Amino acid sequence: MSLFDGFLTAFKAISANGLRSFLTMLGLLIGVGSVIILISIGQGTQAGIKEEITNLGTDLLFISPGSSSEAGVRGRRGSARTLFAEDVLAIREANLPGVEAAAPQLNIGNAQAIVGPLNQEIDLVGTDSDYLKVRNLSLSEGSFISSKDVSSGSLYMVLGSNIANALFPEENPIGKTIRTSFFNGRISFNFKVIGVLLPTGGESVQDDYVFIPVSSAQKRLKGLQNISGKTIINQITIKTSPNIDQETVSEFITEFLKRHHQVDEPDFTVTSQTQLLETVNEIGTTISLLLGSIAGISLFVGGIGVMNIMLVSVTERTREIGIRRAIGATGPDIALQFLIEALALSILGGIAGILIGITGSTLLNGYQIADTPLITIITPWSIILAFTVASFVGIVSGLYPAWRASLLDPITALRNQ
Repeated sequence: MSLFDGFLTAFKAISANGLRSFLTMLGLLIGVGSVIILISIGQGTQAGIKEEITNLGTDLLFISPGSSSEAGVRGRRGSARTLFAEDVLAIREANLPGVEAAAPQLNIGNAQAIVGPLNQEIDLVGTDSDYLKVRNLSLSEGSFISSKDVSSGSLYMVLGSNIANALFPEENPIGKTIRTSFFNGRISFNFKVIGVLLPTGGESVQDDYVFIPVSSAQKRLKGLQNISGKTIINQITIKTSPNIDQETVSEFITEFLKRHHQVDEPDFTVTSQTQLLETVNEIGTTISLLLGSIAGISLFVGGIGVMNIMLVSVTERTREIGIRRAIGATGPDIALQFLIEALALSILGGIAGILIGITGSTLLNGYQIADTPLITIITPWSIILAFTVASFVGIVSGLYPAWRASLLDPITALRNQ
């Protein structure tokens, strides 16, 4: 029996029991569709994060508290795994080779901004005058935080474009006052708007930030300074000179901060954008494979369904098997026929699953989850992977029923029927 004849016979058998065949394929259909959809979500999330990192610029270094070494920090007594605003000033004054600018970042967190009847949740960031240069941002109107604002701890705000549009949809926000409450309204201050940033485009978080002098947060919110009165910050962003080796600049900064912190081993981590992108790629690939594996469980369940229905088919078609054996079909011919039927079910289920997966991923793209649009990217390898696994599951699931069918004795099969 040729493969063409085998597939022709298989499709006739499948169409003869249409509803049962559809229910059998349903598990594989759901499995293939789920694998494609979940992998597309993982790939889209990875691409979104990579775009955010790329949009920051190509010449940035990020300094964060704590050592990347698993062995921990072996610093001098009294050293702490913390960054301070004073570290930024020290880096600027040191005039390190390759360092053009340095800006602190204090992620204060969520607060409520109240303007008349409007109430908007905002994400506050404490920083200073170098932030614009470091992050390559521009103002649409007004001014940014100045060194004088930082030294005096002024209650000034610079709004991201999305926040400005939300709080002041029909008026110029410059000079307006925003009542800002923290800790569920237990603390509140009046901030004056001094500037609005130009939209950065895409899905950049900068459009949703509100910036205040880093010292303003320290002076008015508890927990943002240590016992010495130094301002604790979450990150220092360094803008390096163009066409310079960032690894070399990173080494200069590391050695300088070790001396400044008086530690033998770094109590901080310096990361380049290249390293961030590599990490995002690794994490994104792992997440995509994990999501695909979870969805793959339904493929396994679908395979059990194929095996079950093929065993039922062997029992129902005992007489057919006996007749075919009696007129000359061999055991391998019978086994091949049932194996082809299992594969055909899997192929049809896989094709339908691909269509469901592509449609589902397309519909989910841009869907808002907590005001954040979901990004889905359908990759050819996810489609090939899902279809290949579905076909493999079909073949494996059909092996045992095919073997059972090939062992039927023609005389016994005809007598029993």
